[in-house]
Amino acid sequence: MTTKTNIIKTAIVEDDDIVREGLQMFLNNSPGLSCTAVYSNGEDAVIGLPSTKPDVVLMDINLGGITGIDCIRTLNEMDLSMRFIMLTVFEDTAAIFKSLSSGASGYLLKHTAPEELLEAIQDVYRGGSPMSSEIARKVVDSFRSTVPAPPPGISYGLTKREEEVLSFLAKGYLYKEIADLLFISIDTVRSHIRHIYEKLQVKTRFEAISKYNQK
Repeated sequence: MTTKTNIIKTAIVEDDDIVREGLQMFLNNSPGLSCTAVYSNGEDAVIGLPSTKPDVVLMDINLGGITGIDCIRTLNEMDLSMRFIMLTVFEDTAAIFKSLSSGASGYLLKHTAPEELLEAIQDVYRGGSPMSSEIARKVVDSFRSTVPAPPPGISYGLTKREEEVLSFLAKGYLYKEIADLLFISIDTVRSHIRHIYEKLQVKTRFEAISKYNQK
């Protein structure tokens, strides 16, 4: 949870004027968030973001010139301490994995509800990898079809509850949905996921899902 002394600085890279202005208004009116910069194209973002130094950037893919994917790749080469969430209409697997490979920490669709977007920004700020549920299921399906099975008997020392949380995570459920299904708080879900990451020796949802689907 953010405090008055811990405001998450955000930025927007979006070429649609209406979407960009709406997002800016939403971010500036959300507790714990501040929109420090907006860009209508990737070229300006590559120039401006290194100096504005936001914590989290909402990035569109199709920007007319440099794509959001190339924009993230270029910025990551500068070794900047900012995290990126793709906010797009593209649901195809190629766009998803190109985005994640370029360095995006999360992938959301533009119809994402405001409260879920807010949660995703907070999640990625803490090191998480938020995804829209339909995107998460595409990632899971892809892992299932490409990851080879490990030797039998592999165990990561997860508790029964951690196994349950990870199972729901691998099915694409959001933190709030997992909390509701297990009758626990979102903070408890986050605590379980931190322990899961530690035991699996991973840092992101994608790595956790990959190891889970190898079991």
